[in-house]
Amino acid sequence: MQRIRLKVCCIASPAEASLAISAGAAALGLVGAMPTGPGIISNKTAREIALSTPPPVASWLLTSEPDGPQILDHARRCAIGTVQIVRHVEPDVHRWLASEAPWLRRVQVVHVEGRDALETLAGYGALPDAYLLDSGRPSHEELGGTGRAHDWAVSAAFVERSARPVFLAGGLHPDNIAEAVRTVRPFGVDICSGLRTDDRLDPEKLSRFAERLAAA
Repeated sequence: MQRIRLKVCCIASPAEASLAISAGAAALGLVGAMPTGPGIISNKTAREIALSTPPPVASWLLTSEPDGPQILDHARRCAIGTVQIVRHVEPDVHRWLASEAPWLRRVQVVHVEGRDALETLAGYGALPDAYLLDSGRPSHEELGGTGRAHDWAVSAAFVERSARPVFLAGGLHPDNIAEAVRTVRPFGVDICSGLRTDDRLDPEKLSRFAERLAAA
């Protein structure tokens, strides 16, 4: 079996980035301006972290911008090569970005509130480079970072139908990651609040999560 990729989100500093990388993170999540949720950092800090991150680790910018030009501008300001688009944007946003910025990888977040997430997948198809399943409520401007798990049965069906790699997020922590992986079989997992204590990345939680992910 292929190794499940680990993305550690809500990275707040180069020191946290180094800690995540030492635990085996393949990607780091840098949270841009959001209407709600934890981990928000300035564009300046995101750029500093991105420029100091060694390959092959990828820095992903979480952007709440609603259209292609604004998403591209946000990515350029932060020196980022991958954007995690946290809104359910129109498919034409992906088409525009693919045409105007083919170097920019696009991860589309789908918030799993029920089986209508599968209809959202059908609307995007293979347009994004990857998907990330989260537990927000876009109708309430809640775009992630909730610490809630969603219905993994829907997530498993999403993975089966998707032509693109799928990351699983939402309410993950060291004590449920093995079950999550067995149920959903994602390409990767994404975690923020489940690894933090007093708003800081917790080395012990990170180590335990990485160990249990590797064994799942």
